[in-house]
Amino acid sequence: MSQDLIHTLQLAVVFLVLFGSAEILYHKLKLRAEITRKYVHVSTGLITMSFPSMIDNHWYVMALCGSFLLLLLFSLPLKILPSINAVQRTTRGSLLFPIVVYVCFWVSSETSQFVYYYVPILILGISDPLAALVGKKWPLLPFTTFGYTKTITGSSAFFMSSFFIAFLLLQYHTQLSLSVILLIASFTALGSTLLEAVSHKGYDNMSIPFSALGILLLFNQYVGL
Repeated sequence: MSQDLIHTLQLAVVFLVLFGSAEILYHKLKLRAEITRKYVHVSTGLITMSFPSMIDNHWYVMALCGSFLLLLLFSLPLKILPSINAVQRTTRGSLLFPIVVYVCFWVSSETSQFVYYYVPILILGISDPLAALVGKKWPLLPFTTFGYTKTITGSSAFFMSSFFIAFLLLQYHTQLSLSVILLIASFTALGSTLLEAVSHKGYDNMSIPFSALGILLLFNQYVGL
């Protein structure tokens, strides 16, 4: 049995344990679905950080992401996994996330450049929930886009955290000069922040990482990553 297959099966078990723990938190400890959903969101983002170090072949990542996409799709009509699905708003974020993970992994695998994977996924996994927490805690300077309210404080937290994520990873994974890294990190943070501000109903799970990925690929055409 190949190492890729073994690691894929191990990761599948980890994800199932995560989903199971979220169900326990929801049913036994009576935590609200919004809380358990955030718990799964952040934990899933952190777990997927291990993909590049554990799996070499993108087909295994496709199989893993595809399996959980099917699980999430069937959980809706069957009314299972309420810890993820029982929120009081329309959202497709959980369904989009496996697609985003695979696409970013595939691009990273094809280019042998890890920033194409780590930057988009970490911005989504850390900056997005951080913006929501800060925006709710300090709801200053609210603004409305397409009928939904966001706050300048939340968007500022998103920008700063995504900037530092991009900056640190570019510093570690590339040989670019400091000025170029600052420029790329700024544009990556700005682009993903703007997309986060106008994306709703869970579509930010796709718009945020794909905007970051697109900006990195665009800069690669000019400076090379």
